[in-house]
Amino acid sequence: MEPPPICSIDSLCATQISSLLSPPSSLLLHQYYHTLLSSTHSNAINVQQDPNFGKGVYAAMPFNEGELVLKDHIFVGVQHYQNKIDCFVCSFCFRFIGSIELQIGRRLYFQELNASENHGCNEMEMDSSDEEESTQQCGSGSSSKTKIPLPEGVVESLMNGQLILPYSNEFPLPSPVPCHGGCGEAYYCSASCAEADWESSHSLLCTGERSDPARREALLKFVKHANETNDIFLLAAKAISTTILRYRKLKANNFEERVKSDKSRVSNDHNFSLLLEAWRPISMGYKRRWWDCVALPEDIDSSDEASFRMQIKELAFKSLQLLKTAIFDEECEPLFSLEIYGHIIGMFELNNLDLVVASPVEDYFLYIDDLTHPNKEEAEKITQPILDALGEDYSICCEGTAFFALQSCMNHSCCPNAKAFKRDEDRDGQATIIALRSISKGEEITISYVDEDLPYDERQASLADYGFRCRCRKCIEEEP
Repeated sequence: MEPPPICSIDSLCATQISSLLSPPSSLLLHQYYHTLLSSTHSNAINVQQDPNFGKGVYAAMPFNEGELVLKDHIFVGVQHYQNKIDCFVCSFCFRFIGSIELQIGRRLYFQELNASENHGCNEMEMDSSDEEESTQQCGSGSSSKTKIPLPEGVVESLMNGQLILPYSNEFPLPSPVPCHGGCGEAYYCSASCAEADWESSHSLLCTGERSDPARREALLKFVKHANETNDIFLLAAKAISTTILRYRKLKANNFEERVKSDKSRVSNDHNFSLLLEAWRPISMGYKRRWWDCVALPEDIDSSDEASFRMQIKELAFKSLQLLKTAIFDEECEPLFSLEIYGHIIGMFELNNLDLVVASPVEDYFLYIDDLTHPNKEEAEKITQPILDALGEDYSICCEGTAFFALQSCMNHSCCPNAKAFKRDEDRDGQATIIALRSISKGEEITISYVDEDLPYDERQASLADYGFRCRCRKCIEEEP
């Protein structure tokens, strides 16, 4: 077995790392969530600490079935790399942007590009044993239905706004706002989202012309590695960038106060106390090292588990080195330790939520289908060829991974009283929690981490990844 990766920062900053990873006191936890709930005007719930089960979310007022319990803002989130081809969304709130025509045009453009790159696959001779593998390699992977190509120029006209589809004005989308740094990767639904993302993390992670060439090259290598391996590294990078920028802002504000009081000298201990404060949102999350908590794949034998976990650790180490080259900050050095990086990724592994935002393209075609004669027939003369070109996968949602500060505090039950559910009006990446049944004041609000309809043994096996055995009422009743 290869020797374990060694990160020098782990030993150099051992004391600081230990402080960063120490569980917050009950007082700090109460103050943090009280402030967070006040800032989001969520007075219907509260977060409490249980000595046996950790944090939990409780109802501060009764809820009726179907009632909104919580809308939780994203702390950090990323759209899946492949999903960016299908969905053009705000890089901060993940709302669809542009226009119905642009959304469809981009999809068709990348669809044609993919078909062009794979041209020739059908002309290769293959035996039956290679047929399945070749189909997977040559197909678009999005639909088995044959797509009918559009006349030349239609896709370009959709993308540049020359072709306006009937009734698309019923589904207006925000105009895209480009990233401040000109990276050409991040676009937003508003100037406020662009500014919020820049201030929270993107200013450190932008690969635009405004960034240093060496740093830009390192960032591109980091992003490429994450896209090829696991986009959870992108979440970790956002968390570290957010902490660094929070630290810098706290230090700047603190320096101004010290100048006013004629105490401008700053000690290392004082700087670290500011780093602890900047780290506060992440310190509230339950953390285990990624290589310790990631589930063992079914095709890996238990005898090879140690080797598998070492490979995962090496993967994280390589990602960390690429990120360190790109955004290292000496005053925030402990954040670039492998121990911290592993715990951040582990926290996201255990507490992340699928980010899903419904596509307005689906709503548009459903609207056309619901029109009455003769409006429907006239509209479909234009829209039906486009729908045929898109194929069965015309309604792909925006998909990604996100971490939510409040939702992550909700405990699991196989018979939950709430669930994550997107309503028609929920068109961004916020976590929306809805009551499944009546919830009494003071009752704990629970969600299911797994499919609660699975058999008992399968539920317990899935929950083992979270490090606990469920003892909810349903599990106790079904336990063999």
